[in-house]
Amino acid sequence: MQSMHWIDWLIVVCPLMIVGYIALRAQRYVKGVSDFLTAGRVAGRYVLSVAAAEAGMGVISMAAMFESNYNSGFAYGFWKGISMPILVILSLMGYCIYRFRETRAMTMGQFFEIRYNKSFRIFAAVLQSISGILNYAIFPAVSARFLVYYCDFPTTLTWCGWEFQTFGLIMALFLTVAVVIVTLGGQITIMVTDCVQGILSYPMYLVIVVFLVWKFSWFHEMAPTLLDRPPGKSLLNPFDIEKLRNFNIFYVFVGIMGSLLNRMSWSGAQGYQTAAATPHEQKMGGVLGAWRGGFSMMMYVLLAVSAFTLLHHAKFAPEARKIRSDLARKAMNDVTGSDSRFRDVRADVEPFLRSAGKIISPALQQRLDRVQQEDTATADASTNEKKDNPPPTVSTTDAESILTVTKNAIQSEDKGVAQSFETYLTQMRVPTTLRSMFPIGITGVFCAMAIFLLISTDTTYLHSWGSIVVQDVVLPFREKPFTPRRQLFLLRLVIAFVAVFAFFFSYYFGQVDFIFMYFAITGAIYLGGAGPCIVGGLYWKRGTAVGAFAAMISGSILAISGILGQKYWVDHIYPWLVDTRLIDAVRMFVEGAANPFRPIIDWRVTPDKFPINSQEIYFITMTTSLTLYVTLSLLTCRKPFNMERMLHRGKYQVEGRKRVKEPWTPLRVLRSLLGIDDQYTRGDKILAWSVFLWTFGWQFGCCFIGIVLWNTFLGRWPNEWWANWFFINNVVIAAVIGLVSTVWFTIGGTWDLRRMFKRLAEKETNILDDGRVIDHVSVGDVSMVEQVDHVRIPQAEHALEEESKRETEEDSES
Repeated sequence: MQSMHWIDWLIVVCPLMIVGYIALRAQRYVKGVSDFLTAGRVAGRYVLSVAAAEAGMGVISMAAMFESNYNSGFAYGFWKGISMPILVILSLMGYCIYRFRETRAMTMGQFFEIRYNKSFRIFAAVLQSISGILNYAIFPAVSARFLVYYCDFPTTLTWCGWEFQTFGLIMALFLTVAVVIVTLGGQITIMVTDCVQGILSYPMYLVIVVFLVWKFSWFHEMAPTLLDRPPGKSLLNPFDIEKLRNFNIFYVFVGIMGSLLNRMSWSGAQGYQTAAATPHEQKMGGVLGAWRGGFSMMMYVLLAVSAFTLLHHAKFAPEARKIRSDLARKAMNDVTGSDSRFRDVRADVEPFLRSAGKIISPALQQRLDRVQQEDTATADASTNEKKDNPPPTVSTTDAESILTVTKNAIQSEDKGVAQSFETYLTQMRVPTTLRSMFPIGITGVFCAMAIFLLISTDTTYLHSWGSIVVQDVVLPFREKPFTPRRQLFLLRLVIAFVAVFAFFFSYYFGQVDFIFMYFAITGAIYLGGAGPCIVGGLYWKRGTAVGAFAAMISGSILAISGILGQKYWVDHIYPWLVDTRLIDAVRMFVEGAANPFRPIIDWRVTPDKFPINSQEIYFITMTTSLTLYVTLSLLTCRKPFNMERMLHRGKYQVEGRKRVKEPWTPLRVLRSLLGIDDQYTRGDKILAWSVFLWTFGWQFGCCFIGIVLWNTFLGRWPNEWWANWFFINNVVIAAVIGLVSTVWFTIGGTWDLRRMFKRLAEKETNILDDGRVIDHVSVGDVSMVEQVDHVRIPQAEHALEEESKRETEEDSES
């Protein structure tokens, strides 16, 4: 594997310079806090759709997707089609998204104070901040390592006698770039740069897709490799997967319930949820998401398939061995570094890797024998582990043994480091393979695209979590409001602090779990109970703060407990129950609770698996938090909340066209399911109907229901048919959509971006629109509410008097 060519670096640098120049130009439009947090609420649907897609697919998400697709394939994803109608209807209706934008809240915490109270805003924000910052804190490490392995950088660099980890230097570089972009103009520069990166990425997706289709034959190389699997472990046939035994009507129900209850719970890209010019534009930006994927999703699928083919097809066996040797060497150097304990390990393993796994020295064999003896002893002590799985020896012919031998050699010194080694292998297998696959030019295109994704995710998450700390933890405690200048300074300072924390956390934290598992654990801190508080607050006028507190606390505790229970059951919890003689009582309680619901719910207390699976934990968490929210709200509600005022409807409307209530008819019901109302133009209606017909007619009706019925009543498809179908659906049809959407969204995004700059130049800044709330009303709306309701809100006069003082102070400072 050779270093990147100067042509590749030129391809990387030029687009980045374009993005940097536009970011510098965009920062001049920041005039107040609302501009920094919400881009002044002037964005159009295409800017939102293109930019949000770029921000939502970071390098870490791509690595996690590669990891999942490489290990599990695509067959299981077929069954996700059951929930497709619900998801599309929710998108067309603008479920939660539309109403949240109507509140004009700039953060979820501000909405919580408007709807509930200040205490709940602070409490939820603390959980949200901890959850979000810890969740984000591994992003820089995974993204930086992705570039180290893909670009084939050395794992360490030496300067003036000092040795530095290369991934740490890359983290520092791109975190600095992200902080600069965010602090220049907040959500304005983030959205502009993400949109430009998205537009520039469209032709990059096309180039990579064309190359992959040219390099590998689907019918002679890709499909045969994917189909070469043992029974029950198909990568393409959804009727031939072991996991299907856990798939039943309960799984479907829980998935649909989660889609309804946890909508908008995660705030990693909260700036995009508040940036639209109107609630209608916010909804239409989401509707456009059905078409914006185009070549991007097709590219991610083909990248994983191509890497799998290169590593497993007999035609590429010599190249695959070389790739595995390079990957093992780099991962070994990465996890062992300059640790003197592993000096002999590296010396023993290096000849083995140079021979592409063909020669094992006596010293290395001794290490492998020692590990085998330890594993055998452990297996003898536990009936849950297999005893017939010796480590590879010289006679091993499986190419994967290169990785296994290297791992066992490291394990001979330290099991924890060996676990980290295995994690890096899993996460970096695909990028290392892609680097060997791509020629000059394509290498630079993919690198530029990866850097775009890295920067867009870093800027979006830094902005979100830093803003939440300032707006929802610090600001509510202030009796005297910040001046806009000081509030902007504090926002920039905290955002920089989040970046510094992420750097040190990523640098020193040994991430040894799957990426998705880490996301689940950290996300559950907040997501466990947030759903009922958000949905209930937006749609139910009797929800109260007491119910919200109960839902948030119970949901978080249950979700975290369930995830930790699954993780530590085998090694710690079950042995402890046996040692304390509590196992029989626990078995009686758990299995007895499941008896009325068998076979749908089948809890068994065994030593090798936590009795409750992830979907059941999810269901218990949702139902408990929802029940507590509804019950306690009904018990404590004294007066229905003024939803019209919170949503700026009727006499409180301040933006967009006034909505006209229509009588309910069958046609009106259908139009409501499509989200169509009096605000829809002819083009909006065409867009909504196209999404509806495409989803229900083709994707759900033909591609899911039709195929399930055929395989159920007319006979199961042979594996070759599934390979043909996968090619037609994920390559041919995706290519047609990609060609149309690339032109469509490039033109729409460019036009919308120009219109956004024009709106920003004409926009007047409301100095009171800074995130503060008084008596369930945003300070920026106090004057309007007092005029409409002919009332005086407590503390309002003080807040309004502060405006002139703040303006005077701003002028004197400048």
